[in-house]
Amino acid sequence: MTKVYGTGTYDFKRHRVAEYPLADKPLESKPGSNLPSSITLSEIQHDRLTKIAEESWIKTGGEMPEKPFDPEVVKEIYATELKVVSGRKPVPLQRVMVLEVSQYLENYLWPNFDPETATFEHVMSMILMINEKFRENVAAWICFHDNEDLFKKFLQKVLRLKEGRDLTIAEKTNYLVFMINAFQSLEDAVVNETVLSLAGLQSWHSLSYGRFQMELCLQPDLIKKWKRLSKKWAAEAMSKGEQFDPSSSPEANFVRSLIEEFVEVLDHGVFSDEGDDTAGFQLVDDSSVLYCERFMEFLIDMLNQLPTRRYLRPLVADIAVVAKCRLSVLYKHEKGKLFAQLVDLLQFYEKFEIKDHDGTQLTDDEALQFHYDRFMAFQLLAFKKIPKLRDVALANIGSVHKSSDLRRRLSALSLEDLRDVVCSKLKLVSRNDPWADNKDFLTEVVVSSFEKQQSQKEAINALPLYPNEQIMWDESVIPSINYSGEGCLALPKLNLQFLTLHDYLLRNFNLFRLESTYEIREDIQEAVPHLLAHIDNEGDTAFRGWSRMAVPINGFKIAQVKQPNIGEEKPSSVTAEVTFSIKSYRTQIRSEWNSLKEHDVLFLLCIRPSFEPLGAEEADKATVPQRLGLQYVRGCEVIEIRDEEGNLMNDFSGKVKRDEWKPPKGEMRTVTVALDAAQYHIDVTDIAEKGAEDVYGTFNVLMRRKPKENNFKAILESIRDLMNEYCIVPEWLHNVFLGYGNPSAAQWPNMPNLLKTVDFKDTFLDANHLSESFPDYEVSFVNSDGGEVLDPRPPFRITLPKTLKGNANALSGNKISEINPADNADMVDVSPKEKLIVEAYTPPDPGPYPQDQPKQNSVKFTPTQVGAIISGIQPGLTMVVGPPGTGKTDTAVQILNVLYHNCPSQRTLIITHSNQALNDLFEKIMERDVPARYLLRLGQGEQELATDLDFSRQGRVNAMLVRRL
Repeated sequence: MTKVYGTGTYDFKRHRVAEYPLADKPLESKPGSNLPSSITLSEIQHDRLTKIAEESWIKTGGEMPEKPFDPEVVKEIYATELKVVSGRKPVPLQRVMVLEVSQYLENYLWPNFDPETATFEHVMSMILMINEKFRENVAAWICFHDNEDLFKKFLQKVLRLKEGRDLTIAEKTNYLVFMINAFQSLEDAVVNETVLSLAGLQSWHSLSYGRFQMELCLQPDLIKKWKRLSKKWAAEAMSKGEQFDPSSSPEANFVRSLIEEFVEVLDHGVFSDEGDDTAGFQLVDDSSVLYCERFMEFLIDMLNQLPTRRYLRPLVADIAVVAKCRLSVLYKHEKGKLFAQLVDLLQFYEKFEIKDHDGTQLTDDEALQFHYDRFMAFQLLAFKKIPKLRDVALANIGSVHKSSDLRRRLSALSLEDLRDVVCSKLKLVSRNDPWADNKDFLTEVVVSSFEKQQSQKEAINALPLYPNEQIMWDESVIPSINYSGEGCLALPKLNLQFLTLHDYLLRNFNLFRLESTYEIREDIQEAVPHLLAHIDNEGDTAFRGWSRMAVPINGFKIAQVKQPNIGEEKPSSVTAEVTFSIKSYRTQIRSEWNSLKEHDVLFLLCIRPSFEPLGAEEADKATVPQRLGLQYVRGCEVIEIRDEEGNLMNDFSGKVKRDEWKPPKGEMRTVTVALDAAQYHIDVTDIAEKGAEDVYGTFNVLMRRKPKENNFKAILESIRDLMNEYCIVPEWLHNVFLGYGNPSAAQWPNMPNLLKTVDFKDTFLDANHLSESFPDYEVSFVNSDGGEVLDPRPPFRITLPKTLKGNANALSGNKISEINPADNADMVDVSPKEKLIVEAYTPPDPGPYPQDQPKQNSVKFTPTQVGAIISGIQPGLTMVVGPPGTGKTDTAVQILNVLYHNCPSQRTLIITHSNQALNDLFEKIMERDVPARYLLRLGQGEQELATDLDFSRQGRVNAMLVRRL
């Protein structure tokens, strides 16, 4: 067993975690590389590389050393310090860190880069330094912006780096990591132009002829584009005096050559052909495993962004990468667990429910119809040209579209017949593919193409919200040690672009679920050891100690399992009753357990310690669950809690009136909890099909968590509910939200259905204030009849023009103005000002008494704040940014006030980052002309409001009942 490190205090930088435990023995270091993981300034100053840097490129007194550039220095540094011959790590991390501190890239490699004379070592050194900048999360491309043309030539040099040269597996990995970083930097215009050409339509030159025909048939609109681009490519070749050979360009072959190189490593590089792998690890090449994992990360990145997915997904399908990976030895090997998870993630994105060429998300019905149409085409082909599959052609789709059914039917075909079906008739892979003689591979290709896939909605609804013991200690997704950036994880990335809104939500769902799992794991590892579990004389688990956050269970029983909803397999709900005693706790801890209320999340644990305590050596080798004796973990949600006499405690639903609340009786507590129906269905299925142990008869510990850290279930449930809806984001926000299009398209002047005339109520204190707020317009005050008003008084209604002239403080779209306002200070604007029609009207008389007068605004808003108010009340996206004390809260309150009076039938949802911020907004809204009956404050922070009114749900209902009386 491997030793697990880092199970101590919680690290808030938990995204920096790694998938592998520390090596038992340190790797042999090169001369000068005996640096610890954290390098001190003294060690850097006395390092050999620092002395070379001082002689060659470190600036002293603002000037570079007089020593000229020497390519041999680059070669020597690469050969002695950067090149890795063996071992899992593709780069000596500490040596690269020393070079990065000395600004090796900025001061030596890049200033002296010449695309005509640059050596292989020079280019690879630049690749390693760029990768190091990405690993350290610092800006990697800034130094290249001063010479963009030369940088494009550098990228072209990188693309041709492998020509006529065999790279080591470490160099291949570093090269691949560079390409991953480049494709993750599409927001940089210089990088974007070069790398996107590798994922363009020209890459289809490397498709097999059958796949190329099939793709053009599926997308007939691309035929004209293909012909037009072919003429363009031919003309460019003729202008250079070259023969037009599209298959020889890097854009056509780059990705395919990378994939073929990966398949070669997967087949012959991971495992040695010599010897017997009796232990399961000795013959595995760790560096090749890392390369395979990194390549899966590369392909996943290609398929989870629309600009690269559009033309590369057919290429990935043409080579059948997923099928080859699933049939590889590494996929089923113990050291290939992370690789297998990455392959599954790649398969998910390859089959993602989206139209690749326009980015439209498929609904469940559309995805199902697409599957039926595809399978019916296969049946028609089988009926006409494949007599041995006549039974498949005549069967109904529901009886043959499962994986097991398809495999059984395809087993009737010989290898030659199956090859003819897959390569010639279906054109799924090329006949020249080296794997085309493998019957299992051909079967896997057909099955993966035509089997019924579980819909994304079904998959997410079948996923348990609570973590269990299996995922909790899975080192490949929730590692225990700090992440150095040298490997990858089976986790989705939060890019600047997403395929669909569902994709965005799903990535956040998975990441937040794993983040909360890490926190829960830390809480379990902290609470369980204090219980001092042991085996008593009767062979049962007993506890000698006590824990503040965990208590032994006296009884557990399943109370009710309801029938599944229509179309689902899992029960609609599963409830259970848990009984425990708080007798051994002091008063403060008793009150904490007595404070459990509805919707609190608890965890049920099964602890089975070993008969004899583990020795020091055994404890080091054992996993955390083995050391704790932890067998099972299941989550649940509190429905209600009762005392020893059965009285309901902490009920906020109104079942028990507040004046009837009594202190809890006795020391026994019974909690009714809702179990995770999806997890319960999985457990019961395992009991029925695999003869697994009944998990729900083994629980002996109930664990709680701190309330402030225990809201993960509600968040996950909200994200899942959003994924079950289709129209949750306005059309105008959709593309901007996913990272496409121009952000300025979501601004209010570009929106339909604008409010033409807006009643600004008390926004303007007087007519002069209004005129000052629109300095670029000639303000004209009129009455309701259209006549001119000489002495206008607020309130005012303003007829807004389609486009308001911006002021110097506002940005247009996402472009920053390059014009300095000071340069134009002496210029006189002689153009006539546009008229702004303002109607001054008399509001209805509220009544004769002072208390009847509505509360008025006393803040004199600046022109910039008025512009924010106008933008906020119109459809579209508005962001108000400013330092503290600049009136952001007052502006937001005025937006809400004006919005309420202009659109009284609409509901406005306010979300803030804290209760204090929300209460501040709420209290200021109450001071405006907004009736209290229209205000509702959700959450526990309502109790902190400085008001005698009750704005909770129950308080608002009571207020409405009082009005009726």
